[in-house]
Amino acid sequence: MNQDYIKPNSWSIIEDEFCTERMKSSESLFSIGNGAMGQRANFEERYTGETFQGSYIAGVYYPDKTRVGWWKNGYPDYFAKVLNAPNWIGINVCVNEEQLDLHTCKTVTDFRRELNMKEGWLSRSFKATLQNGIEVEVHSKRFLSLELDEVGVINYEVKPLNSAAEITFQPYLDAGISNEDTNWDDKFWDTTDIGHINHQAFIEAKTMKTDFHTCTFMESKVFIAGQPLLVAHNVKADAHQISFNYTYPVKQGEVYSIHKFGGYTVDRNHEKTRLIKAAQTVLKTAIHKGFKGLLEAQKLAWATIWDMADITIDGDVKAQQGIRFNIFQLNQTYLGKDSRLNIGPKGFTGEKYGGSTYWDTEAYCIPFYMATKDQNVARTLLEYRYNHLDKAIENAEKLGFTNGAALYPMVTMNGEECHNEWEITFEEIHRNGAIAFAIYKYCHYTGDYSYIPEKGLEVLIAISRFWQQRASYSNAKSKYVILGVTGPNEYENNINNNWYTNYLAKWCITYTIEQIAHVEQAYAANFSRIVEKVKLTKKELALWKTVADNMYFPYSEKHQIFLQQDGFLDKELVSVEGLPQAQRPINQKWSWDRILRSPYIKQADVLQGFYFFEAQFDEPTLARHFDFYEPLTVHESSLSPCVHSILAAKLGRMEQAYTFYLQTSRLDLDDYNSEVHEGLHITSMAGTWMSIVEGFGGMRITDGKLSFAPKIPRQWEGYSFKVNFRNHIIKVNVTQEHTHLEMQCGEALDIIFHGKPLELKNNVLQTLSKSL
Repeated sequence: MNQDYIKPNSWSIIEDEFCTERMKSSESLFSIGNGAMGQRANFEERYTGETFQGSYIAGVYYPDKTRVGWWKNGYPDYFAKVLNAPNWIGINVCVNEEQLDLHTCKTVTDFRRELNMKEGWLSRSFKATLQNGIEVEVHSKRFLSLELDEVGVINYEVKPLNSAAEITFQPYLDAGISNEDTNWDDKFWDTTDIGHINHQAFIEAKTMKTDFHTCTFMESKVFIAGQPLLVAHNVKADAHQISFNYTYPVKQGEVYSIHKFGGYTVDRNHEKTRLIKAAQTVLKTAIHKGFKGLLEAQKLAWATIWDMADITIDGDVKAQQGIRFNIFQLNQTYLGKDSRLNIGPKGFTGEKYGGSTYWDTEAYCIPFYMATKDQNVARTLLEYRYNHLDKAIENAEKLGFTNGAALYPMVTMNGEECHNEWEITFEEIHRNGAIAFAIYKYCHYTGDYSYIPEKGLEVLIAISRFWQQRASYSNAKSKYVILGVTGPNEYENNINNNWYTNYLAKWCITYTIEQIAHVEQAYAANFSRIVEKVKLTKKELALWKTVADNMYFPYSEKHQIFLQQDGFLDKELVSVEGLPQAQRPINQKWSWDRILRSPYIKQADVLQGFYFFEAQFDEPTLARHFDFYEPLTVHESSLSPCVHSILAAKLGRMEQAYTFYLQTSRLDLDDYNSEVHEGLHITSMAGTWMSIVEGFGGMRITDGKLSFAPKIPRQWEGYSFKVNFRNHIIKVNVTQEHTHLEMQCGEALDIIFHGKPLELKNNVLQTLSKSL
């Protein structure tokens, strides 16, 4: 554990000390978002210390030209970067003409920052003595509206404590910003116009290359002792910034405050010639509601989200705080309102990974959104990939594949591959399998098979064509092999026959063949349309089946396990226990050469396959593989601890399951991997939800029925969660003595509880025997 300054609290993230050394980490942890935009927790007032300024607009990106030392055929031309957008939150504060800056103040005391997850707002308060000797007390609160998702609101209050003072608020917009993450230090934005009307200001800017047009806007109102003021405002503008000055003589002990309304209108949602008009329209609505009205709406919107998504944990405040932080950040990042968007690994909290879409969405996020919202949100995420199918086929063609084979990108904004590390771009092809598996998972959970004949089967066929062509026949093994890959364990590159990849390939082909047969029988019109469109033949299907039936899987008779890859046993298998803590994380302390030769596993690889396909392996087989691979796993991927927690719970190893749960739920809060300053691990947060619902709650779909087999860690008095299963809302409450099940919405439903049939009736609470 690398940090412990976040105060344990079941509903809030709190820090109560001003510390310049951890400024960037706190800016990540206290980030806010509303699905349409987001921002790191930068100060409103000027701060000249070390900081990572970041404001982001969903779907707005820049194609940063690929930078590599040795260009290889097939490299993507660019790496898509989420753009640091024009800054609207800034409010310079002057006290007797001296700038308030916590980095230069004589003293800073009573500092407190809170991210209230229950109601969806960020607050900060402190006392500071400026160099001129004036002591002030400051309170700020801001949020990004869920109701008006183009708008954010700030309430900023200053009280002079030891004398009267002339205080100036200078709210501003700034388009002269740059990305922390850039390959060539390119100019990403072009400011096209700056203007103001009364107390409103606007900066129109467009992105270079991608030509997204945006309008950043603001309007402010000032108050003394809570009463509105009419203060003349001076306007200052230059090539990239516009500001207003509101100056007022404030008595000692009196509160001078400003309400700032700001945000973005974007040509993704409006005509590019009417962005200012759209900004004025939304500002009119926001101003009419006011700060208090918008805050009340914010509380109601979050109450609705929490009513379905909340997980309660009794008797363990840090565990409770962890899961709520994860659920909160997931909902700040993606709400399912816009089918053009997806879930970036850092969300709106930083720029690493480019803000793009990874396989994390399919492997980790879809189950969360499917169960805590409704199947339409999950279906929208599947359709996102269907809409990019042509691009996936183009991506495969660039690498030499033919006949409509598709390789979905490792990283994308618009369907094009834009990741430019060769061992990832060319070799981490298992992402194709995760996309196919998500289709299976969706149909399996929702019972909505219609997606496959309408759209999903085309995706499955294109992916299966890729696997058939990517496999090659080995005369030496008399099997089909898949060479030159990187599995989920990115600490092994360019290896042969990664078990997880090979198993996914076989499963994808087999599953696709089964769905083709079913669609032919049950959806004849769709079948005819698809076969004609993709030119599918029985001869091709026979070839697929030959590949799937004869896929090679590396296996050790000595250990009775599947090997991660052909050469895994050539390594010196020294467990992680032998690693000095001073050398962790190894990705920051070791050379890449040393990592590649080591036995250490970045994240679940073979065990990822056992998680996906657990029904195909018995528990003794799972236990052997878990006992072999887990001691070699350093969990330096955010996606790893959750899988291990779920599998440990299945095996009844509750101490391990609990430890892994804490690691996944507090990965960022406690900064396990010393990287939270770069942003949060948003997509893996869905794995935290799975750790409880699928791990401890034992939720599965068995023979088309919802199934639970709850277990509880000894550290907890109880826990509860809700799921939406085929429009049935079911609440599960587990204590050390009993499990309580209640169907809060829907007709009677037959489920399975610890392997036995059980009928749930609407609004009837059932108390069952002690959980295992």
